[in-house]
Formats: sequence, structure tokens, C-alpha cells
Amino acid sequence: MTVDEQVAARRVDAGTRETLEDYTLRFAPRSYRRWTPAVVGGSALGGMAYMADFSIGAGIGLNHGTLNALLSILVAAGVIFVTGFPLAYYAARYNLDLDLITRGSGFGYYGSVLTSVIFASFTFIFFALEGSIMAQGLRYGLGLPLWLGYLVSTLVIIPLVVYGMRTLARLQTWTNPLWLVLIVLPLAYLVLADPGSVQRFLDHPGKGSGQVTAAAVMLGAGVCLSLMAQIGEQIDYLRFMPPRTVANRRSWWTAVVLAGPGWVVFGALKQAIGVFLAVYIADSVGLTRAVEPIEQFTAAFRQLMPGWLVVPLALLLVVLSQVKINVTNAYSGSLAWTNSFTRVTRRYPGRLVFVVVNLGIALALMEADMFSFLNALLSFYSNCAIAWVVTVAVDIMVNKRLLGLSPTVPEFRRGMLYAVNPVGVVSFLASSGISIAIYFGLFGEALQPYSPPAAVLIALVLTPLMAVLTKGRFYLRRTDDGIEEPLLDADGNPSGTRYECVVCHQEYERQDVLASAAGGVICSLCLSTDRTGVHVLPAQARTGAGISLGTTAS
Repeated sequence: MTVDEQVAARRVDAGTRETLEDYTLRFAPRSYRRWTPAVVGGSALGGMAYMADFSIGAGIGLNHGTLNALLSILVAAGVIFVTGFPLAYYAARYNLDLDLITRGSGFGYYGSVLTSVIFASFTFIFFALEGSIMAQGLRYGLGLPLWLGYLVSTLVIIPLVVYGMRTLARLQTWTNPLWLVLIVLPLAYLVLADPGSVQRFLDHPGKGSGQVTAAAVMLGAGVCLSLMAQIGEQIDYLRFMPPRTVANRRSWWTAVVLAGPGWVVFGALKQAIGVFLAVYIADSVGLTRAVEPIEQFTAAFRQLMPGWLVVPLALLLVVLSQVKINVTNAYSGSLAWTNSFTRVTRRYPGRLVFVVVNLGIALALMEADMFSFLNALLSFYSNCAIAWVVTVAVDIMVNKRLLGLSPTVPEFRRGMLYAVNPVGVVSFLASSGISIAIYFGLFGEALQPYSPPAAVLIALVLTPLMAVLTKGRFYLRRTDDGIEEPLLDADGNPSGTRYECVVCHQEYERQDVLASAAGGVICSLCLSTDRTGVHVLPAQARTGAGISLGTTAS
């Protein structure tokens, strides 16, 4: 048995294990995507239950005042919605996660390892943030010391995230109604019972004069824009959307828009609510504790409920919210780490190994009290997240659709892509590097608040410019994958025809296979773990810059 076959044999038990691994490095096949658009969309929106938005909004509002905070939230939401739309569409249409999309959207097969690490960092940073909030709730409601609360908030996630999309879909669907009631009911009661609270909220000046300034708005927007990478977690659900047909077209688009870029609408509302609740309780609990969601909702429930019910309900809300989002953080982080590790080492340890790795890093951050320097951490991180997401979004919208220099149908398979594509890598590095330099004041204090818009503008300009300068030469190493059947069917959806892999002898759908240089057809994962390179197709001679793979889909 060859080395490749030995590696494959260890994985095969899972035709079996494939659903447990949840198609970590693969196209999500049509045979697995049995959920309706409503179920997939509802599951993706269930991840929006996180409570960090309340803390983020509260921190911005208490520092810069309500009006600056609201403008910051609106600016960030607008940027996130526009850049998130093409990514969500591609994920739902072609059933790929964001790393697989990034590979063929300007970064190359190995170039996107950079962004996978950025995304993995996002997941453990936000896992730690949400876990800290849950630990605060456990301390408040049960008297657990924070260190123990951090441990509990980490360990409780592992059994929930092990089984992937099937379990996550049930969890999010069943808990969404209860979560909505617990959020909306106390807020509505506060506004109706104390109408003056709205005016006090609007008049709050923060630590300054309360006047609207561009610097304050941009500083606040920078914190909000750190959430831009959340689209990657939404996509980890959206990749399981069913094929778009005439019959489901309306529900398909509704789910993609609401659960894709539409997540930011719900996020912005939560940030604004966080400002309101922080202003409402700041005088009674102090500015430091006013940013803690457990304090915010305890105060809200106290106005509405009998005293004996207040703490249990507030604790239920916090724990429910943190579990809903942290299963998503743990799940998405495991996908990102596995993608990076497998490409670099050509070994596939399995997604579950990296569930533990990701949660271990998050636990260390919690024990280091990262919650106390939340806004500073997010402001720095946002520069990297913005550079990545804007680069990929611009490649899809401009380089693919307008200039025709990037392949319309996303490619992710080894051998089909160049190792590194300067279009995305240069744009990302320049955008993140310059914006981070601005953030740390290397271009002067006057420009320091403007690092987020700088990251957006640099990526917006450089991505198409690099595509034009390179004439699109570094997107595809091959335009022919050695199989005659087109990748897409007559409706523009990935074909469901199945082929047997010559290495693992399992069947995979058309988009997940290509010809082996050694003969036969090989699946994308076996090709990724081919350490000898014997199966990798040779580079194809180029006759020009025109690149289009498969049938163009609308």
C-alpha cells in the first residue's frame, strides 16, 4: 500500500467520519445539504446571539457619547454589509467556506493560509470575549470565581461542537425564540415604563463634550469593524444552503441576505441597545461595570420581574447567548486551523483536534483577563480583518464581475491554483500594514483615528490595480482539471455527479474532484495530503490572460 493509500485508509472509516468532520477542507456536497433555506438561515442567525455587541456598544457610547456611538455603528454596519454580500453569495451559491473562496479570489493555494490564521485568531479572541461574559454571569448568579467560570464556559462547548452542522442547526433553531423573548421583553418594558430614558440615552456626552467629531466616529467605527470577520462564521453555515432553483429562489435569496451580510443589522441593533442599557445603569453601578451585559440585563429584569426571578433570568440569558455563539466560534475556528495545518504539512489530523487547540488558546486569553482591554484589542485587530475581507470582496465584485481578470467560478483545488497570487497577498499586506502603522501613530496623531477607513481604501484601490498590473496571470495554474463534465449544471449550481477517488476509493461530487496526474480521478482532500506530489497535475501552458473555469453562473 502506498503512503497516500495508507493516509487515505486512516480517513475512510468515516464515510462514516466525513459527516462528523463536516467537510472541513471540502466543497459541501449536494447529497449532504438537505436543509431548507429557512433552516440554514435561522441556524446562521442563531450565532448572532452573542453579547459582545452590548459591551462593544456600551464601551463606545460611554467613551465618546451616544451620537458619536450611533454614527460609528452605522458607518461600520454599512461597510460590513456591502463587503459581506458578495462573500455570502459565493458561499451559498458554490457551497464553499471563506478560506476556499479566498484561495481563488486573489490569494492562491498557500497565500490564503495567511487569512486562515487571521480568521482563526478572530474565533479564539471572540470565544474568549464571550466566555469572559459567561464567567461574569456565573460569578454574579452562582458565586463561581472567574477562573472557574472561564473553565466551565470552555468545557461546556466541546460536546456541543463535536458533531458539526447537524447538532448546531438543532441547537440554534430550538433556542432562538427564547433568546429573542429574553432580549426584547425587558427592553420594551424599560422604554414604555420610563420614556425619559430615551432622551437621557440620546443626550449622554460620554467622557467628552458629546459633540459629533469625525475622529470619535472613526475610533468607534474601528472597534465595530473588528467584527467584519464574522461573515466567515456566517458562511460556515451558508455553505450548506441547498441548490438555488426556480421553486426556492425567493426563500434562498432571503436566507442568504439576512443570514449573510444581514447579520450586521442585528449586530448594530444590539450595539445600540448596549449603549442604551449602559447609560441607563451607569450612575448606579459605575462606568466599569456598566459595560458588562450581566449588569445591564439584571437592571432591566429588575424593573420587570419579581426580585427572586431577576438573577436566574439574567443568568439564563447570558449562558444561553454565550453557548449559542461559542459553539460557532469553536466550530469555525477548528475549520480555519485545520485548513491551514493540512495545506502546510500535508497531514490531516481531523477537525476535532483543532477544536481543542482553539479552545485552549481562548482559555489562556480569558485567564489573562482580556475583557479588561477589549476595545484596544479589537481596534488593533480590525485593521487585519478589514484588509482581508475587503480584498476578497473587491476581487469578487470588481476583478471577477467587472474586469474579468479573476475566474468567475471560485477555484480551491491544489494544482489548479498558483501557490501565491500577488493580487490578494500584496493588497492584504499593504492594507493591513499601513493601517496598523496609522493606528499606532506612525503617520501622526491627526491620522491615528482613521486607520479603519485607510484599510478599506487601500484594499479597495490596490486589489483591482494589482489584477490589472499582473493581467490576471496568477489566479489559475490550470484552466482544465482533466474532467470533461462542466463543474456547474444547467441551473448554475455545482453538479451532483459523483466520481470515485483513486486513493481513498470514496465517491465525491464533481466540484470536489479532478484528474490525477497518475491516472484516474482524485478528491481534493487526498490531493491536499499527497506528500509526494505524484497526483498533482502539471502547470498548463498559457496563451493569454483570459481565465474562466466552468459555466458562468448568474
